[in-house]
This record gives sequence, structure tokens and C-alpha cells, in this order.
Amino acid sequence: MGASQALRVSRLLEGEGLARKGSLLAGLGARLSVASALPSRGAGLEPLATGAASLDQLLAGGLPKGSLVELTGRRSSGRFSIGVAALAAVTSGGEPAALVDLGSHLDPRGAEAAGVDLRCLLWARPEKLKDVVTAAEMLLAAGFPLVVADLGLPPLRGRFVPDTAWVRLARSAEARGSVLLLLTPYRMSGIAAEAAAAADAPRALWQGGGLSPRLLSGISSRLTLERGDRARAGRTETLLLSIAAAVSSPEIRNPKSEIRNSV
Repeated sequence: MGASQALRVSRLLEGEGLARKGSLLAGLGARLSVASALPSRGAGLEPLATGAASLDQLLAGGLPKGSLVELTGRRSSGRFSIGVAALAAVTSGGEPAALVDLGSHLDPRGAEAAGVDLRCLLWARPEKLKDVVTAAEMLLAAGFPLVVADLGLPPLRGRFVPDTAWVRLARSAEARGSVLLLLTPYRMSGIAAEAAAAADAPRALWQGGGLSPRLLSGISSRLTLERGDRARAGRTETLLLSIAAAVSSPEIRNPKSEIRNSV
């Protein structure tokens, strides 16, 4: 398909020009909908707030239930920390959640300090990408309200996953009213994702100046909504990760309340 044909198809899917093609196409156009505008099974349900204020604001309240949400980001961009925050938000209320951890990046002590109730967490550590898909589908079918699947860092073993597999996962989440939060180094789920956000390269935050040594105080990155509500697409929010809680003090009484309390 040439570039001009692809542009025409894109415009057709957006609903442009249908009313000008005659009564038949106008009638068809009246019944056509853009896929992203179709309601999901989770429509009308309260979104799942992650406790990561920047992501929740970007998604108008949190992760939409009954959907697959993809978050991409490089190393140290805050991607995994958002996943831990989402797990904390669910398990701290006594509900079960699952982490499919391809890179074995979870530090159980750090997760517990961030508010994750390990008694409510199922931690799976597959070795290949295809096993991640299989495990996530089984966990969604089992009724877990939240499944976080972290694909680690490139290169990914068994990198190819057919588009139908991601669509199947999205359908599984929709059927159960659950959320599949997919954490990836680059976009992988394509059109299967209800919403997709990307974290850009992290920037170090320093404190101190003059002749005194500068100390690393945290990391900042920017989240951009790449897919989702068309009225909000392209919107950005700033994600701040503070070092303070990593060298935590026992006086932090509610470390799960904000993502900036955990690196």
C-alpha cells in the first residue's frame, strides 16, 4: 500500500469524507466507529489508582479496569517503580496482585518498604518472553485484579510475540474487569493497549552548590500519553523519584502514598 493510499485509509477510519460520498456511504459512516472510541468492558468502573500521582493524572484517575496498559521506559526511568506502586495500591487493601518479572528485578524488601503486602503478591519469574505471555494470561484467567508484567531490559530473549497474543491478553483483562500493566523497554503491544505512556530518559537531580559537594537527591523523567483518550493524547506529566526513601527512615509512616517515596 502506497503512502497516499495509507493516508486515505487513515482518514476514512477517522470518519473524514464519509458524508460527501453519497447516501450509501453516508449511511455506513453513521454506523462506523473509531476503535479507540469504542467502550471497553471496564467503562464506567472506577479506575485503579496506582499512587503514582503523575501516571494517575495522565490517565485521568488511574489504570482503566478491564484493559491492557503499556508503559515504556529505559533503565532508571521510573518504569519499574510505577509497577511497584501499583502493586502496593492493590495489595495494601488486602486484594491479590501478581508480578510477572522477566528480569527478576524485584527486591522483596524494597517492595515491602514501598507498601507492597507480600502475603498478597504472587511473584512469577519466567525466563523467556513467550512464558511471560502465558503466565500473564493464566493469572488474568485466575481472576487477579492486577497483573504487572515487566519485560526487563533489552535484548529480550524470544523477542517475537505475535500481535494476536497481545490482543488475547487484552481480551482476558476485559473479560475479568482486571488490569494488565505491561512494563516494556519499547512499544510491543500495538493496538491491543487501551492506553500507552512513555517515560523519557531520566535526569539526575542534585542538591548542594558552591564549594560543598553535590549530592544526588533523586531522578526526574517525563511521562507522555501516547495512546488513550484522544482528547488527552500527547499530554505530559513529570515523574519525580526521591532518593530519600531509598535510605529510608522508619519515621516514614506511609511510604506507599507517593511514587516519589520509592526508587
